[in-house]
Amino acid sequence: MRKYIGGTGLALYYLAKETPAGAKAGDPEVPLIFMTGPLAGTRAPSSANYVVVSLHYDIPYAPGAGHAHGFWAAFLKHAGYEGIIISGASEKPVYLVIDDNRIELRDAQAFWGHGTRETERLIKRELGAEEDQFSVACIGQAGEARLHGAMIKNDRNHGAGKGSPGAIMGCKKLKAIAVRGTGDVAIAHRDGFLDTVAQWEANLFVADEGCTTPLGALWHDGGMTRQHKVMADRGMTAVKNLTDYEFGRAFSQAYMDACKEWIVTPKPSYNCKIACAYDLKITSGQFAGFTASMCGGGEPFEGAAGMIGVIDPGQMIALTDLYDDIGIEAGHGGSLMGMVFEAYNRGIITKEDTGGLDLTWGNYEAYTELVQQMIERRDFGGKLTGDMKDVARALGAEDLLVHVKGASINIHDWRPRWAKLLSQIVAGTGACHQIESPRLHTDELKREVGDKPEKVFDGQKKKLWEDNLGVCMFACSGVKHVLPLAAKSVATATGWNDFTEEDALRVGERTINLMRLIAVSRGFTKSNEFDVGKRLLEAPTGGPAAGVTMAPHLEEMVNRYYAVAGWDVNSGCPKQATIKRLDMEDVANWLGIA
Repeated sequence: MRKYIGGTGLALYYLAKETPAGAKAGDPEVPLIFMTGPLAGTRAPSSANYVVVSLHYDIPYAPGAGHAHGFWAAFLKHAGYEGIIISGASEKPVYLVIDDNRIELRDAQAFWGHGTRETERLIKRELGAEEDQFSVACIGQAGEARLHGAMIKNDRNHGAGKGSPGAIMGCKKLKAIAVRGTGDVAIAHRDGFLDTVAQWEANLFVADEGCTTPLGALWHDGGMTRQHKVMADRGMTAVKNLTDYEFGRAFSQAYMDACKEWIVTPKPSYNCKIACAYDLKITSGQFAGFTASMCGGGEPFEGAAGMIGVIDPGQMIALTDLYDDIGIEAGHGGSLMGMVFEAYNRGIITKEDTGGLDLTWGNYEAYTELVQQMIERRDFGGKLTGDMKDVARALGAEDLLVHVKGASINIHDWRPRWAKLLSQIVAGTGACHQIESPRLHTDELKREVGDKPEKVFDGQKKKLWEDNLGVCMFACSGVKHVLPLAAKSVATATGWNDFTEEDALRVGERTINLMRLIAVSRGFTKSNEFDVGKRLLEAPTGGPAAGVTMAPHLEEMVNRYYAVAGWDVNSGCPKQATIKRLDMEDVANWLGIA
């Protein structure tokens, strides 16, 4: 446990240990792993994180890891479990109930075909529970249909999407996992632990040395409804398939203006003082009276609406809620649909190809019909359900697809921020958040190489350490003294009195290397590192980064990243000296890496 702690690292460790050689994502024998961390369900700030790990459904050689918050992780810990490893597959739909020490599989055929919203409600009703007594993690129709990009939703506002874990639940015919726990999490040194996490909580909105504003300070109490312009002004809003900076600014302003008039209700996760998630009640226009349950970031409505040119705020929210209900991760949906809409608007495909659908930018009605066709695998939408790169190639639009290694990115436009873009490219579980923006200081906004490769690796070590704890990244990113406070929290919680900051960073480094060792064992080569959508390497046409691209520097940046990581510059595989230094010979042996 001490080598990987919990969360992403521990789940990847079991994935490496339990996955048969030659198995593919979705195969019954491949484990689907839900893992919390040592601080989940405790008094640590925002101690609500769990991760879902399996083989990546969209990248044949990579592991996948999707994070979620809410109450599910805390309830699982309160029931006495760190995680769940699920293998095999059911012949009929089932759901798993964990009620303290009572565990059972139940028939889920009555819930099959329902979206995530209704599934949560119906399962709680069947269990005879009050609304807040059980936490339900479930799939919608996208997961049932085993679509790429299918996610797992829980507690309405939260979900795990990266790696398409919802599709893997669908392959196993596992509709949901309902959890209730009424116990306490054991703490080795309670007084020391409570003192430490109290200091951590006091620092949540205080910036660490050399950092900008902590993310939690920006996004607290549904802060995205007030702060989205920060993204837009930097040219980072994902709209119209990353082609229109001014539209991005208008999109952002329209959303914030509407939110001033609508009713925003913060919906904090377990022990969370940040409360980035929120319910949003629309009080005017086409969708007046509708309430959507939103997560705290900007990705969902950028992916669900911005990428296909929707600018009406009510439609933005309705589409975001549609994605959440059917269980499609917004990054995947945005990358795929943005490519399709741009192809239509450029004349690469026509109404003859789409079966009569008018995919002009912003056509809400045509878009919702297309999403429904995808779920039902019929008509033009049925042609969009496979591997994204294959779909784009078949449409003659491969150059328009926003992707890294054939999977979606965290759906913002990262081209103005070279360190963030590099981190998306080298991330070991497909493009995802593996560094913290404040850690890169203001130099990150400069369009120059500088020491970005080295800072990306340093940032990854810290971020992936945090991903193993069972706490939210918003409780860590840019927070004053968070590294020593988190390390001391683990030490006092577990009784590992000699656990240090250096140990913590080594845990993060092991996690980085674990991802890469799994990928190499499944056929990764260095050429895969440069499998990046052409659009991401084009210069933006507007905004502060207009006319500048990272593309000429990418190979140098990857090579320097490999050097600081201790990886072979020709293969991208961790060197034997690195494996030995990190005490990972056992994993390398399991995976056949001599």
